Amino acid sequence: MAIEEAREDAYVRLPTPEEMDAARPDDHPYNFGFVPAMGRLLMAHPRIGAAFQAMYAEIMFAPGALDRREREMVAGVAAAVQFCHY
Repeated sequence: MAIEEAREDAYVRLPTPEEMDAARPDDHPYNFGFVPAMGRLLMAHPRIGAAFQAMYAEIMFAPGALDRREREMVAGVAAAVQFCHY
């Protein structure tokens, strides 16, 4: 296998911004007016991405003891502790 062929195998095809726009409803709660990199990565892996998005929706939007603002705060603190800019 040539080096160029091996390099091509190492990449994941990410959906285009147009594909992302077509897949996301306009009233999505995380529609920031741009395509976040994490969303593109999740959409590139239909099985894993769909499962992750379902879990995330359950954590962030299902009825529970914390309101939406508190859940966002917990997510922000958890991301900051891990040096994650999402």
